[in-house]
Amino acid sequence: MARLAASIATFTLLAGTPISLVQAQSAQGILKSGNVYHAAVCPGQAGPATARCHARVVTDDRGNPIERAAAPNVVPSGFGPSDLRAAYKITAQGSSTTIIAIVDAYGYTNAESDLATYRSTYGLPACTTANGCFVKYNQAGVKGSYPRQNTGWAQESALDLDMASAMCPGCKIILVQANSASFSDLAAAVNTAAALGARVISNSYGGGENGSQAYESAYDHVGVAVTVSSGDSGYGVQFPASSPHVIAVGGTTLKSNTSARGWGETVWAGAGSGCSTIYAKPSWQLDGGCAMRMEADVAAVADPATGVAVYGPGRGGKPAWLVFGGTSVAAPLIGGIYGANGGAVNYGSTPYANTGALFDVTSGSNGSCGGTYFCTARAGYDGPTGLGTPNGITAF
Repeated sequence: MARLAASIATFTLLAGTPISLVQAQSAQGILKSGNVYHAAVCPGQAGPATARCHARVVTDDRGNPIERAAAPNVVPSGFGPSDLRAAYKITAQGSSTTIIAIVDAYGYTNAESDLATYRSTYGLPACTTANGCFVKYNQAGVKGSYPRQNTGWAQESALDLDMASAMCPGCKIILVQANSASFSDLAAAVNTAAALGARVISNSYGGGENGSQAYESAYDHVGVAVTVSSGDSGYGVQFPASSPHVIAVGGTTLKSNTSARGWGETVWAGAGSGCSTIYAKPSWQLDGGCAMRMEADVAAVADPATGVAVYGPGRGGKPAWLVFGGTSVAAPLIGGIYGANGGAVNYGSTPYANTGALFDVTSGSNGSCGGTYFCTARAGYDGPTGLGTPNGITAF
C-alpha cells in the first residue's frame, strides 16, 4: 500500500477528485482524468477496415509522456502486479503449458529485453526466448522478418506483455506482430496465434463495425479465450469487441479504500460500450435491452488516473518506465486471468455462468444514452463494465 500511495502522490491522483474525461487541449488530443493528463499512443481515427490501439499514456499538461529511467531498487509509479493481483483476488500463477498470445500491429524491437526489466523489477520469473517462455513471431508465424517498428504500437505491445505477465507469471507468452493495423493483417495475426496453440489471444485495438464482417471469422476459435478491449473514446461500439465470439472487456477506475475488499471501482468514462448494429447476440448474453450483440462482457482497470506501470519505448525509442491506461490495460489483464485459470473456454459464456465470482460495478457512466444501461452502470449487467470485474479466477 505504501507503493500505491507513492504512485498516487507522484501523479497527483487526489482521492476525493471525481474522475471525468474532458478535453484539455484539443489541438494535441490531450485528455484529463481527475488531475491526470493522458494521450493516445496511437492517435487519430482509424480509417475503414483499420484499427487503432486503445492505450493511453500519462503525460504532462503539454502532452509529453512522463517517463522515468530504470533504477535499481526503485519501484515505478502506477499499479504493479501485486496491486493488481490483490485488487482482483488472483493467487494462481498459471502454467507453462498455457500460451497467451498478444496480437498487435507493427514491430517491437526490444520486446524481450523490456519485458525482462518489468518482470525482474517485480520479482516475476524470467520469461525469455532462451527458457522457452517468450517467443516473437510475424503475422505468418515466422520468427523473423518482423514489420517495421511503430513507437505507439510498440508501447501498446509493452503494455500488453506486462499485463499478461502480471496476472499469469507462469504462462508462456507469444507476441504476434501484424504487418499493419489493417483488419486484414490483424485478422491474419490472430489466426496465426491460434494455429500456434494459444489458449488466450489478447487484442487491444478496434475500429468501426462497417466492413468488418469479412474479418470476423478470424476471432472465432473454439476453446480459445479471445479478449478484446472495448475502446477508449467513451460510449460507442467497436469491432472486434462487438464480435459474438470474443470476450469484450470494458474499463474501470480502480482505487484502494477501507472496504472489506480493500478496493473500489466505478466506470471509466473512456470505456467503450453499446449495442452492435451488425452482429447477433450470442445465446449466453441475456441483458434484454439490446437485440444484437452487446458490448462489454467484463471489465478491469483502465483509467489513466489509476494507471499501471509499464516498461517500454519512451521518447526516441529509449526504454523507460511509463504509466498507462485505456481498455488496452483491461484486455490483456483479463487475458492473463483466463491463462491463470487454465480451464475450458466456451467463447465469452463462462463469466455469465459465474456472476458470483465477479465484483459488480454499480456507478459511473461513459456517455449519453438516456440513462440506460447501455452507457450507465447499474446493479447486474451494464454496457461499460459488463458483468463486473474479477473476484478470483473462477469466472474465467
